[in-house]
Amino acid sequence: MNRNKMKKLFTFLLLAATMMLFPSVSQAFGSENPSDKITSFEIVTLRLSGMRFTTEYEIVMKSKKAEVTEYEIRYEKNGDKRVPESKTVCSPDRVLKLLNDCELLTWDGFVGNHPKDVRDGIMFSLKATVNGSRKIYAHGSENFPEHFREFRDGLEAILSQK
Repeated sequence: MNRNKMKKLFTFLLLAATMMLFPSVSQAFGSENPSDKITSFEIVTLRLSGMRFTTEYEIVMKSKKAEVTEYEIRYEKNGDKRVPESKTVCSPDRVLKLLNDCELLTWDGFVGNHPKDVRDGIMFSLKATVNGSRKIYAHGSENFPEHFREFRDGLEAILSQK
């Protein structure tokens, strides 16, 4: 076997071993099992902040109902204060549909670095506990995961009971 073919084979085997040892790497290459679904959630928190605002959406399971709250974050001398802006209770199935339609499991580990030459914008962070104890973390600055806008719009629709 010539040297070029040996390099290619070695690279392929190294990549395959990495994907088997580190499942998060295989998710980045799109090999997450599409049948994986969120079947339950404990808490989901989405925080959005811009130049003059910070908003936090929180979804919590409470006695077989999903409680969805939008908070305005006010900055005060003694620390941030979460002020409820709107709140609703809905069926967990509606929230589960939104989470799965927006493929929230694929967001885990997303880091959206701020684009070059963009001076300001919106930053986000997402923390979620789903399917018992699975944690999902994602964050970015004017760079969002796929279905981000649909997720934010879905939360607004739930809050306005549309």
